[in-house]
Amino acid sequence: MNAAKHPDTRNAAPAVSFEYFPPKTPEGAEKLRTVRRQLQALAPEFCSVTYGAGGSTQQGTFETVREILQEGVAAASHFSCIGATRQSVREQLALLSAMGVQRLVALRGDLPSGYGMGGEFQYASDLVSFIRSETGDAFHIEVAAYPEVHPQARSPEADLRAYVTKVQAGASSAITQYFYNADAYFRFVDDAARQGAQVPVVPGIMPIGSSSQLLRFSDACGAEVPRWIRLRLQSYGDDVASIKAFGLDVVTHLCEQLLAGGAPALHFYTMNQSAATLELCRRLERASPLSA
Repeated sequence: MNAAKHPDTRNAAPAVSFEYFPPKTPEGAEKLRTVRRQLQALAPEFCSVTYGAGGSTQQGTFETVREILQEGVAAASHFSCIGATRQSVREQLALLSAMGVQRLVALRGDLPSGYGMGGEFQYASDLVSFIRSETGDAFHIEVAAYPEVHPQARSPEADLRAYVTKVQAGASSAITQYFYNADAYFRFVDDAARQGAQVPVVPGIMPIGSSSQLLRFSDACGAEVPRWIRLRLQSYGDDVASIKAFGLDVVTHLCEQLLAGGAPALHFYTMNQSAATLELCRRLERASPLSA
């Protein structure tokens, strides 16, 4: 990849954002509030909240978004369209706007098991186009990007075309699926730019805290865990301390590569935990008093 296209940002503290999922219990909600207090000391650009299949967590998603806004932090709601109608999307956009939300993560999404496609939207690009037609520039719209190719894509070329279509429909920027190969990210950014899609592409970062959890998630979502990382993780067995120490080293190096190559920011998939993200940001010179 042509490094000249990506300015060197090694001497600047990286802009960061964090993803949470809506808690299912009062205990989980209280734990998440503690996690947010710790991570908000890092002055994130925004925090996003995921949205369950078919909108199954909509109430919890919007409640969590509302709390984040009340804490004085910009909040982005995930917003999926499979199974939705134009009228339901219109109503949800009005609700989010009234709450003060200015940022959306627009996704195709998945329906709960056992349901057909349904709804009036087929692709995320349809949702992006509709949001723009309804609300103009009221929202900053993030879309998903897949440096290692979406697991349901017919081909890498088709996946890239789908991404470019989302950008052309009005996306403001993109957040990637997590990955552990920086070359995949830079190739994707360059390939997209050659197709005219030049919005900022923020790498999604997944801290490594559990070997079994990481491998299970990765197999399900199509994220590649390089063989050498898999073998090292497997060699540690149940040694959680060694897994976490190794994971911190691997992900710190990945972030350093990405920032050195010009990645505009880092988006951390926190899994509603703070320790690993705090330590990674501390290592990247984004230290917090809470992590000292």
